[in-house]
Amino acid sequence: MSDNNSTPRPFRVGLTHGDINGTSYEVILKAFKDTRMMSTMTPILYGQSKALSYYKKNFGMDDFNYSLTRDARQSWNQKFNILNIIDQELKIEPGTATEVSAEMAVLSHKKATEDLRDGYIDALVTAPAYRPIERSNMEYLFSFYKDSETLRVMVNDLMRVGLVTDDVPLRDAIAQIDPKRIAHKLLAFSNALKSDFNLTSPKIAVLGLDPYAGETKDEKDLVTAAVTVMRDKGVFAFGPFSASRLFESGQWRKYDGVLAMYHEQACLPIKLLTSEGCACYWAGLPVLCTAPLQGPEFDIANTNKADPGAFRRAVYLAYDILNWRNNK
Repeated sequence: MSDNNSTPRPFRVGLTHGDINGTSYEVILKAFKDTRMMSTMTPILYGQSKALSYYKKNFGMDDFNYSLTRDARQSWNQKFNILNIIDQELKIEPGTATEVSAEMAVLSHKKATEDLRDGYIDALVTAPAYRPIERSNMEYLFSFYKDSETLRVMVNDLMRVGLVTDDVPLRDAIAQIDPKRIAHKLLAFSNALKSDFNLTSPKIAVLGLDPYAGETKDEKDLVTAAVTVMRDKGVFAFGPFSASRLFESGQWRKYDGVLAMYHEQACLPIKLLTSEGCACYWAGLPVLCTAPLQGPEFDIANTNKADPGAFRRAVYLAYDILNWRNNK
């Protein structure tokens, strides 16, 4: 990336501030307290400096420095920037989801998403917010790219897991799954592993829908049919596998990615098989948005107990994918 088509500049990474009453400001402060984070990127927080000051004082981080900017394009390179989304005082009530905190989470995401769409920032990292708000925020992002075949990919330090269906009730997930959808997600996952992780011929293990993967007629009509079609089209897909057998046996290590049928099937193993936090991103979009696999944790808000590992991984995931995409 460069300004005025001349001198290369660090990637501009936008950050939403999530729910101001949860742990979002805490994990942001803890992640970027390590100034080495700014040596490779320019972070821009779409939040409020008064909220940041409130939390950094509470956590004894008075030495945390930042710069104010009114426009992401005028941000200070390799410094922590804040773009104030609102000027008036906000009522901060740690540990409680309020109407104000929900409104501010939406406003932060809206402004950051529009800057991402317009190319003012190179990637977006979303901080934790209440789940219905997060879902609504992502729908706003997707509304600009309705023709894209999106796929949520979960990532830790060991594995990458794609989702056929996203964060919906299991009954709804089962109703959404058919061979065509699985095939589309397999192709999107294969393309993402190539473009975003620099893999030339990625191998994908596909999980079954039921515990006896591949042994029932329904399973063969759904998953096996999609795997067969995509293998004929050059996608290196294998399965279906039983989730318990694949992860317990360690067979997943033989593959570059695992395609899961529904959210919990992916979320449980990827969180259990790591100690350094998990993140996700939405592959298939022309823009890049990552997020920590971490909620607002209202129960420990403002107690200095939040772990920044997942948020830090989301930031580095954005940086790594930007590097791969820009070096093609």
